[in-house]
Amino acid sequence: MLKKMKKNLLVALALTAVMPVAAQDLIANQAPIDRKLRAVDSIQLNQLLENEATAASPAAQLYNDWNNQYVGRQTTLPDSFLIDLRDFAMPTPSRQITSNFGARWGRQHKGLDIKLNTGDTIVAAFSGKVRIVRYEAKGYGKYVVIRHPNGLETIYGHMSKHLVTENQEVRAGEPIGLGGSTGRSTGSHLHFETRLCGTALNPALMFDFYNQDVVGDSYMFRKATYNKESLVATRLRGVGGTGGTDNTNYAQLAQEQPAQVVTNTRTLASNNQSTTSYHKVKRGETLYGIARQHGTTVDALCRLNRITLRTVLKPGQILKYN
Repeated sequence: MLKKMKKNLLVALALTAVMPVAAQDLIANQAPIDRKLRAVDSIQLNQLLENEATAASPAAQLYNDWNNQYVGRQTTLPDSFLIDLRDFAMPTPSRQITSNFGARWGRQHKGLDIKLNTGDTIVAAFSGKVRIVRYEAKGYGKYVVIRHPNGLETIYGHMSKHLVTENQEVRAGEPIGLGGSTGRSTGSHLHFETRLCGTALNPALMFDFYNQDVVGDSYMFRKATYNKESLVATRLRGVGGTGGTDNTNYAQLAQEQPAQVVTNTRTLASNNQSTTSYHKVKRGETLYGIARQHGTTVDALCRLNRITLRTVLKPGQILKYN
């Protein structure tokens, strides 16, 4: 083997020796050109890969601005948009929702509050890139905003500690912070938001914390039916809900009148012929008073709503009573 290598080397040296000087100069001059061509090819390849990645990311179609430091700066919201929910992770293993999305205390609550303990690990709901890592004393406290290729931005508020930095790439299920009660908070919990083009969407439309799952492989956002879908999602997967999916005909809902506000004893219609009735808790009401009002028992209320006699009722909380 060694003899063969020596022989090849001698042949190469001999050819070089007899090669005309002009030919040797041509090879020498060609080398920088070859390097430049390889550099051009590399740039073109990288550009092609970048273009393909952009085309595969719906988020690239929705947002033009990455560097703004605002959570809810709104861009044009599409009439409809399919949000891919595959390859997800539940932000926390906690199943207990303590506050719903929607009107609360005279203002709009733009996410879900999920009970957890200070120091509990919070993870990214989807893979994406961290856009904001900040502290807001009168609001979110320590919070993180992540933009995802499926078009969503997720917000995680009231953390006790950040575990990521801005512009960091994260995978679904990767730790991003620890639970806490920083900012405008009355107890340790995760404030979790899902936003599309800066507009807050009800996370219960996509996430079922009670069952620790998403509602499906995707969610089709539609402006025309969103508000009614949100009410149904809160009934199923909000405070007191038992999780699961619904069979609401949203195409039909789009042709109907705008949704009415649920009053104290009004049955919440979900267009799926459900016979379940609901009670919206008023300030000062008790389980005993609610049970007597609807001709049922405290034990039945507890069983239907998966609560106990020690559960503290909150104004606006929705309870099943049959």
